[in-house]
Amino acid sequence: MSTSRTKDKYNIAVIPGDGIGKEVMQATISVLDELDIDFDYVYGEAGDECGEKTGTPLPKETLDIIRNADACLFGAAGESAADVIVKIRQEMKMFANLRPIKSYPNTNALFDDVDFMIVRENTEGLYIANQEKLTEDGAIAKRIITKKAEKRIIDYAFDYARDNNKSKVTAVHKANVLKKSDGLFKKIFYEEAENYPEIETEDFYVDATAMYLITQPQNFEVIVTTNLFGDILSDEGAGLVGGLGLIPSANIGKDGALFEPVHGSAPDIAGEGKANPIAMMLSAIMMLRYIGENDAADKFDAAILKVLDEGKTLTSDLGGSASTMEVAEAIKNNL
Repeated sequence: MSTSRTKDKYNIAVIPGDGIGKEVMQATISVLDELDIDFDYVYGEAGDECGEKTGTPLPKETLDIIRNADACLFGAAGESAADVIVKIRQEMKMFANLRPIKSYPNTNALFDDVDFMIVRENTEGLYIANQEKLTEDGAIAKRIITKKAEKRIIDYAFDYARDNNKSKVTAVHKANVLKKSDGLFKKIFYEEAENYPEIETEDFYVDATAMYLITQPQNFEVIVTTNLFGDILSDEGAGLVGGLGLIPSANIGKDGALFEPVHGSAPDIAGEGKANPIAMMLSAIMMLRYIGENDAADKFDAAILKVLDEGKTLTSDLGGSASTMEVAEAIKNNL
């Protein structure tokens, strides 16, 4: 789907972060600069190195840069990831985490026809700060499911399916055991589904879904689920299509959005020019679609596909010997 340009210039917050985040960000920006779009990049610091230098892994100045931007590109954070990414999600009320699972050629994907989206609730469940405590007997974690947040993420999943020509949404839960919390999630799912009669619905237990992702991943189009389940299934999905070096993600809220690869800072190869930049680039493509630049997103995606299909310029994780910037150059040559 294509659309007309929404702005003459876009203010993009750029947070390279730690380790290979700097390298994959540089490679991605070099390709974005080849597109016929006017970007104004505003750089900010966050992560382990920032914490050592400033005393905090996420300075207020960086949060302000993100708040004032049309979108944010984030590279990677190391040990401070929870203090950076989770805090940004909370501060910016980014309630939806999107993880596309798509197979590309020459990537060790288990199947060549996988293409589905995991829509994960991002603000509650077991991942809420300060809801876990030690006791005399061990520890207790509180799992919070609210009608408001689950209705919001379920509606988002159905809207995503409708807007992207998907015909089915699958709810994933464990309502047979978590009868109150996941029972509520399942109930809200089918109530909201009535507003989208053109979209097929189904639901599975999370353990069954974990099996189905391996045995029949082609049957999924859009999966909507709670925070912890979405986190786990997303990484399983990455294993389906060649690993974390190929998985982008988006964090979407009412007032902002952040786009990042899910591979982390990889300190063992940082500074060696070996990092695969494609997950960062696919995250940038998600950003382009978010701001309405679908023609540019299609062009960028096609260039990546051509480089992967040729199989001549691949990083070591894909069996090649190309450097991060050599991959970027090959993609630019195919734009």
